[in-house]
Amino acid sequence: METRQLHPVVAGLFARGRRRTVRVAIEQEYVVAAADGRVVPIEELRRAAEGSPAAPYLSFEPGGQLELSLPPSLDPLGDLRSLTADLRRRLGGITLRAIPVDPRQDVPLQLTSARYVAMQRHFDRIGPAGRRMMRRTASTQICLDWWPGRAGIEQWRVLNLAGPFLAARFNRSDRLATWLAVDPGRTAFDDSLLRDEDPVASYAAFAAAATVFVDGPVGHLSTLFPPVRPRGAYLEVRFLDALEPDAVERAVGVLRQLMYDDVRRRDVLRALEGSRSAELWRAAAAGELEEEMAA
Repeated sequence: METRQLHPVVAGLFARGRRRTVRVAIEQEYVVAAADGRVVPIEELRRAAEGSPAAPYLSFEPGGQLELSLPPSLDPLGDLRSLTADLRRRLGGITLRAIPVDPRQDVPLQLTSARYVAMQRHFDRIGPAGRRMMRRTASTQICLDWWPGRAGIEQWRVLNLAGPFLAARFNRSDRLATWLAVDPGRTAFDDSLLRDEDPVASYAAFAAAATVFVDGPVGHLSTLFPPVRPRGAYLEVRFLDALEPDAVERAVGVLRQLMYDDVRRRDVLRALEGSRSAELWRAAAAGELEEEMAA
């Protein structure tokens, strides 16, 4: 897909907010299993969750992983804990586990829309990591307000540069290694998003270079999986494993500082500008990266 087709849509993803708000929202994925260990059909989960206050925030990943996508609130961790507890009560013998990789090897593809079938077909041409990612991995995604002006550019850069160190600190599986093997052309675990002074130009070039398997610029952009995803008024941190609530709380604390504390953000940027992101991501995935910058 040509850059000129993508650029206007990408510009919208980089619109950023108008105020320096400091909200946090959490998107938590869970690996789901029945009491006997079997894979639970998505429709069975939907029925079991009917009437739950969490129901409006539920969605599902291709292998049936349950995602709880919560709106910003004054107490995002409290909301996550209470809504998850309610879901677990309603699901009875069905378990929700905040683990980054499903230990079951034979998880089927449950979402079989044209988009997911095409995605799986594309990943299969590269290797087995795509199926593993789609069907068996889970993450904690943290969304933070994206500020206007110079501070917003700093926020974008600091999350991308500090990402490997944060992954090294919080991740506890080989999920990240799976992501690095999925399709490097659409995951950007390198410095491709930071090469240009204009982040819109960098992202549009990244998108244009990725293989197209769905129609239209909007659809194509939805099939890109960078470690930090631009979302218009906020940034979505995507590189963390699925974490238990206490670890989510610690991760939120670190990310709040990087995003909303001008002094801390600029100190980290000064330390990390010019670092070799591709090497750092590989080291983080291999468990070989020192974690000091994420402390």
